[in-house]
Order: sequence, then structure tokens, then C-alpha cells
Amino acid sequence: MNKIRILQCIETIGSGGVEQLRYNLCKGIDKDRFELKIICTQTLGVLPGRMRETGVEIIPVGKLKTPFHWSRYKAVLRVVRSYKPHIIHGAVFEGCSMAVVASRFSRIPAVIIEETSDPIDRTWRGNTLMRLYAGYADRIVAVSETAGSYIRKVVGVKEPKLKVIDNGVSIPEVPDPEAVKKLRGRLGIAEGDFVIGSVGRLFDEVKKVSVIIKATALLIKRGIPLKLLIVGDGSDQDMLEALCDTLGIRASVIFAGYQGDTAPYYACMDLFVLASQHESFGMVLVEAMYLHLPVVATAVGGIPYVVEDGKTGLLVPKNDPPAMAVAIETLYRDPAGRKAFGQAGWERAMGNFTSDIYVEKVQRLYLELAEEKGLSS
Repeated sequence: MNKIRILQCIETIGSGGVEQLRYNLCKGIDKDRFELKIICTQTLGVLPGRMRETGVEIIPVGKLKTPFHWSRYKAVLRVVRSYKPHIIHGAVFEGCSMAVVASRFSRIPAVIIEETSDPIDRTWRGNTLMRLYAGYADRIVAVSETAGSYIRKVVGVKEPKLKVIDNGVSIPEVPDPEAVKKLRGRLGIAEGDFVIGSVGRLFDEVKKVSVIIKATALLIKRGIPLKLLIVGDGSDQDMLEALCDTLGIRASVIFAGYQGDTAPYYACMDLFVLASQHESFGMVLVEAMYLHLPVVATAVGGIPYVVEDGKTGLLVPKNDPPAMAVAIETLYRDPAGRKAFGQAGWERAMGNFTSDIYVEKVQRLYLELAEEKGLSS
């Protein structure tokens, strides 16, 4: 069979979950069967370079000011007419827009759009656009059962046109215990400290790290020797540091900044916490589960699918610091429960959410479409 040419379209390639998935695909896709190129609006940080090192061409075309930014689509169409993809695969709104518009102006045999977000608060305009895009797509991919439910109920598309393909997360190397011990020392974590941690962008409208900080303050007032380790950066870091000062817990909160290799930081934690306001999947949860960490997380979006309440962690309502504090204290006082949750989480992550499983399912989708469209030879 000749190689199947795939053109993926996404927004910015920075350090988010959508980009990490594409990086996993760049590394894992069978390059004897597929050729892959990726169009994006812009590139930031080190990840685009790593993607290029896998042999995949990354092509920035500039930011879309609206879903129908025609001058940008001209750049997309130039790529399409030169590359002649068999399958175009768009993710996030900008990527879906590029894929659908390009398919209307070029003869692309197969179109895939991908729902990567938790669309609970999507406007009627957004829902209308998704229905429009779905009408032009051959397949719609949902990254979790929650996203799949949205596609079925709101967009009106069901299987077999709908494919639920869970996000896939690379399995990290287990950090060296001595290196972790030294890192804990550098971070100012004492031998008896119980460390809760969170990883992600410091964008509080979505990630709600402020809720974790408030829960931490409640627990410290109860005399629990707690340290909060926050890994990541973002526009709200100054606000979050000021909140720590206001609550009088600044000495107990560690802002570690962005880290390219987060595994040693997970290994410093006793418990992982995620307080997202909405979340389509929560890839950091899987990263934590790979390191045998029990989880406390909000019961929003795709999180209840990833975290099995009472088995791999505890789920709490969103925007509720007291409830989060209760869940954290429950696991703090139950070392055996933490160990059991951590083991069960590792088993769930390894059995369902690895990058190898993700890449295999995406390749199977591409081959299915290739056969359906008569692209196999």
C-alpha cells in the first residue's frame, strides 16, 4: 500500500494536552504506512522542535482572528494543494475550521474533526458551528466519553461516525529515589511533610488552583504538616502567590514553575490534586497515576471517567475548598487507602490511557477511512 498522507490542523503548538497528543503521534505513527504533516497557527516553546525531530513537518500559518479568517485559509490551501493529503484531521475550533474549509475548496477524500474540550459552557454559536462542521466530516473523534456524550446529544452525531478515542499519555521513566530526595531538599520539603501537588497552567478561570490553595489553608489551620507543590506557570501566578500571602501560608506553598520533565516532581508528592472548573479529560491525572499517586479531583467533564471515585481517588464538587480539604484529609489519615488508590490508578492508566494505545486507535481510524474511500492499494 502507498503511504496514506495525513494533514493535521491545530491551533498553537505550545505545551498543552492537544499538542502533547500530536507529539506522541509524531513519535509513534508507522512511518512506513503514513506520512504526517501538521499545520498550526503558531509555535511556542520547545515542543515544536521535538516534533520536527521525529521527521514531521510543522507548518505555522498565523493566528486566526475569526473562525473564517480567509487570508489564513489561503496559506492552508497552498499547503493542501502542494501536499495533497488523503485525510485532513482538525482538532480544537481553529483546527476544525481549517480542516473543514480546506476540504470544501480542495478535493480531500476524508475529513476528521476532533472534540478536545469539555464543551459544557459552549455558546449556541459554538454549538451551531460544531453541527456545521460535523455535516462536512466523515468522522468525529471525541477524546473522552464526556466529549462523546456532547457529540451525541448536542451535535446529533452517533456511532459509527463518532469515534471515542481516549487521550494517550506517555509512560514516564520512574525517577531515581536519590534524585527525588535531593529535589525535595532543594524545594524545601522536610522529612515529615505531607506533600499535595498539582501540575498545569496557572490560569485560574479554568484550573482553579486558588481552590487548592484555600483548601491547603484550611488543613494547615487544623495542624496538618502540609506542603503544596505547584508545578507550572501562567498568567495568574502573581495573583495566586498574593492569595497565599493573604491566607498566611506562603511558606507552605512551593511554586516550582514550568518543568519539561515533571516525573521527579510527581515523585515528590504524596497526593495529586486537580481542581479544574471544566476538563475534557485531564492528562495530568494519568501522569500522576503512572507514579502510583492517589488523586483528589473535581467531578467535572471527563474527570469521573479517568478517576474512579472511591477506587483510584476521591471526587469532589467544583469550587468547594472545604469539600476538597475533607477529601485531602481523609487520604492523609489513611496511608493504606492511599496505597490502594495509587496501585489501582496505575493499573487503570496502564490498561487504558497509554500513548501506544492512543496511536494504535488513531492509525486504525486512518486505515478504516482509507479503505472506505478506496485509498488502499
